[in-house]
Amino acid sequence: MKRILFPVMFLAVIITSCGKDDKNDTPPPTQQVDMTKATIERTSNSTEFKEAPETLPKQITTNTVLKTGKTYLLTQFTFVLNGATIKIEPGVTIKGSKSPDKGALIITRNGKIDAQGTAAAPIVFTSSQATPNSGDWGGIILLGNAQNNGAKDGVAGLQAIEGGVNETATGYGLHGGTKADDNSGVMKYVRIEYPGIAFAVNDEINGLTFGSVGSGTTIDYIQVSYSGDDSFEWFGGTVNCKHLIAYRGTDDDFDTDNGFSGKIQFGISVRDAAIADFGPSGASNGFESDNDADGTTKTPQTSAIFSNMTMVGPYANATPEATAAPYKRGAHIRRNSKISIFNSVFVGWPVGLFLDGALTEASATSNALEYKNNTIAGSPLVVAPGTAAFNAPNWFSTAGFANSTLVAIADAKLTNTGYTTFDPTPAAGSPLLAGADFTSAKLGGGAFTTTTYVGAAAAGDSWFKGWTKFANK
Repeated sequence: MKRILFPVMFLAVIITSCGKDDKNDTPPPTQQVDMTKATIERTSNSTEFKEAPETLPKQITTNTVLKTGKTYLLTQFTFVLNGATIKIEPGVTIKGSKSPDKGALIITRNGKIDAQGTAAAPIVFTSSQATPNSGDWGGIILLGNAQNNGAKDGVAGLQAIEGGVNETATGYGLHGGTKADDNSGVMKYVRIEYPGIAFAVNDEINGLTFGSVGSGTTIDYIQVSYSGDDSFEWFGGTVNCKHLIAYRGTDDDFDTDNGFSGKIQFGISVRDAAIADFGPSGASNGFESDNDADGTTKTPQTSAIFSNMTMVGPYANATPEATAAPYKRGAHIRRNSKISIFNSVFVGWPVGLFLDGALTEASATSNALEYKNNTIAGSPLVVAPGTAAFNAPNWFSTAGFANSTLVAIADAKLTNTGYTTFDPTPAAGSPLLAGADFTSAKLGGGAFTTTTYVGAAAAGDSWFKGWTKFANK
């Protein structure tokens, strides 16, 4: 493959201080960062922040703030780079455009985001369309310097993110390196609505995309609604996340690839039976996980750990006959992935679990891949059979794994699975009120909160209320 030499960008900008009359017209030092390396040295701007214009520019190269009470427009690919931070205050609304340039916010490997909403005043990214629909705009992409198992132009650990980003601005769509604790910033109490536009066929932007994002990054209380592709997708990286909601997306809810090894707890999926991935080979799953696209043994290997997930499939709100054909599995673990799922509930999926391929099955046999203390309810096929050499249903039912099945969706006794009245807390008498276990070594280290209940919420819990929006389009 022909090696592409990415030009080093020399960016010099003038910072204006926040004071009304006090101006600092001295430009910061020119940053010279080779974006082609598998690890870059993050630079930093001044501590000053200037207010963003109403329409966000193509490049944000100095610290920029979006102010409470205002609405901003995202009309194109907007890149945060040059050591800059984009700060978004509570209550801000950002509207992404569908055409002609497909709005998206990209935090490059030399940029940061500081988007800290509150439960009372969340930050909202949404569509600029009068009648919004799935895939109206691009979404949010975070890029970092943590590890992945890919390679680009002969550089190991370097990848170009999906969605045509690097084709639009050469070098700014790259991610990857060797810094496991890399910090791309903070996102808390953020809603991302109607994202996931296709840049080209089979080259879409997800709701929230992570490219080699490191564990120094904070991701908590994020809802992605009506995504035109995956709601959340991780390509490599080590970032840990909590309180994630995937609401009525089209493709997969939680997609893990290219060596992602982060830890995720308290996640919710709610699927719309009429909305799915209607592409030529579309398959809509709760979890979809690959080591890489070719199912190789490349390292680092995809080994993310999930706990306390409530995955509400299409059958929870429609009969199988009225459900879109692309719906497949609550969890499809394939292509040599070694992810593990604990203390979670899957309700109303055509197939509860599919361990796909001999290498994936070998990881299950060796306990490199674990699936324990989970409940599958209302799935016509609880566990796909697997290969002749591996009896997947018997493996699922191993006594020490403490997995369970319920015949009917109602047997899980979730408070409400309706689209607009959703409440995932277990009602009185629910088997999910107990049964969690955190003795696996994978759940140690302090990243996980110990619970007694299975699923994303305890009885009477309310973390998914107030800042979220469960509504029809």
